[in-house]
Amino acid sequence: MSDAYSSVCRFDNLLEAYQKAARGKRGKQAAASFEQGLADRLLELRDELGSHQYQPGPYVHFLIHEPKRRKISAAPFRDRVVHHALCNIIEPRFERLFIPDSYANRVGKGTHKAVARLRQFCQSHRYALRLDIVKHFPSIDHEILSATLTRVIPEDDIMALVGRVLASGDGILDEEYTMVYFPGDDLLAACRPRGLPIGNLTSQFWSNCYLHSFDQFVTRELHCPAYLRYVDDFALFSDSKQELWAWKRAIVERLARLRLTIHGESAQVVPVKAGIPWLGFVVYPTHSTVKARKVRCATRHLGERLEAYHAGRISFAEFDASIKGWVNHVRYADTWGLRKKMFSRLVIR
Repeated sequence: MSDAYSSVCRFDNLLEAYQKAARGKRGKQAAASFEQGLADRLLELRDELGSHQYQPGPYVHFLIHEPKRRKISAAPFRDRVVHHALCNIIEPRFERLFIPDSYANRVGKGTHKAVARLRQFCQSHRYALRLDIVKHFPSIDHEILSATLTRVIPEDDIMALVGRVLASGDGILDEEYTMVYFPGDDLLAACRPRGLPIGNLTSQFWSNCYLHSFDQFVTRELHCPAYLRYVDDFALFSDSKQELWAWKRAIVERLARLRLTIHGESAQVVPVKAGIPWLGFVVYPTHSTVKARKVRCATRHLGERLEAYHAGRISFAEFDASIKGWVNHVRYADTWGLRKKMFSRLVIR
């Protein structure tokens, strides 16, 4: 057993992993059930991992439709503990390699810092090229991902655990994926295992690992001085429209090596003064606004929460938490007028 794998199996690491998995979930049945007899459950997991007998359980699936239709797959709670235990050990190795301007699912980063950074780039450049990947999580190729991880994880037992977690999600997103054939493919390419369950901690982390080589390509080979990425959304800035169009062509070719494609119709070079749609906001050099679709969704959601409070289905504290959560999100844009208008509609009887 390698030292790294032994660290994954340690009781204190599993306990820390449980605490992370349970954060914000203590009131949920799955977390509460696991907490009963917590020490015994963690010891059982330790023994299963140590003897290489651990096997992931089945996922529970559901659909969400905001901001777009997506299939979410929730792993059993004990598997989420294992995901955290694994990431506790291997994530620091990759974190040292990631570029500073990758903002998703990283400590000290996040949506609002990505929005602030994009605005900085808008202030110092004339044009922007914003792109996003088609069906990113369903498209991630297991063979390419495993090869990427192995370059940083030489331990066979760690990679065997990674393989079991990967295999547990095999085929889950097949119906979400439309087959794309790349140069050199034969008909068997359709059988390549692909897809990471949306909702797994490991999927979010492995997505960053998968695109790390692409981040390096943009910053080191294209020499783009102003580039940032949030999951599968990324933006490049320049004072030359011709340079950005050339970068777009190079990006399409490079992503093909990862068996990924972009939404070509929306990948346009635009002046930054026109506003850049970015993570639910529209960002300008001088200010930011909330996208109209996000405002409509928030209006509907908060109205439904108010009705639920009036009907006695939720407490005032729960309704207040929804309000504070929305305010905390939109306060990073110029939304004073929007907030006043929203609150004027939410009349508590």
